[in-house]
Amino acid sequence: MALFDSIINQVTSQFKREASKAVSNMAQNASQAIAKGRNHTESFTFTALPASVEELKALPEASLDSAFKTTALCIAALCNLEKDANATWEMLDYLKGPESVNEKEKAFIKERLLGKQYKTLSFFKGATPDNGYTPVTPYTITVSENPYSFDEENWATLYVTSGGADAPRPIKLRRKPSTNQWFLNEIQCLADIKVPIGQDAWA
Repeated sequence: MALFDSIINQVTSQFKREASKAVSNMAQNASQAIAKGRNHTESFTFTALPASVEELKALPEASLDSAFKTTALCIAALCNLEKDANATWEMLDYLKGPESVNEKEKAFIKERLLGKQYKTLSFFKGATPDNGYTPVTPYTITVSENPYSFDEENWATLYVTSGGADAPRPIKLRRKPSTNQWFLNEIQCLADIKVPIGQDAWA
């Protein structure tokens, strides 16, 4: 009888260990799946960059039904600043939805981009310091999220990667629930990057 009980105990212990291992593996796989799902990236391609709010609205991304689309259009619009500042403000106003670009925001953008338009071009595929941040055409930009991008309801922080920076740069967005559109809230991606080789006195 004691032998039988010993066998039963061994079988039970083995079963518990296998069951515990299976549960642990399932939890790990689920965690990895969630993490993978929240490191999503999307790429957008433009034949030409918009030069007016009408051209921007004509793009399929102008539906603004995803934070990724709005982020991509923000960078595309900023590339027009030195050509036509007023048209650029109109495009950004559209991307900001119920709000508009205020004077403080305009001054901030001008301070970081005038004379340094290469910063916005650097977010497109193929743009590097070595080629003066000249993107390949058609223009392609990749927008990414991280596991914390959508932690707060109706808010998001997405990222664009510059060919002249070591880490992705953020853009903050806000969702309008009544229309399910994502609007631009704060442009946080305009810090300095590596100077183009042609402008670098130490190159």
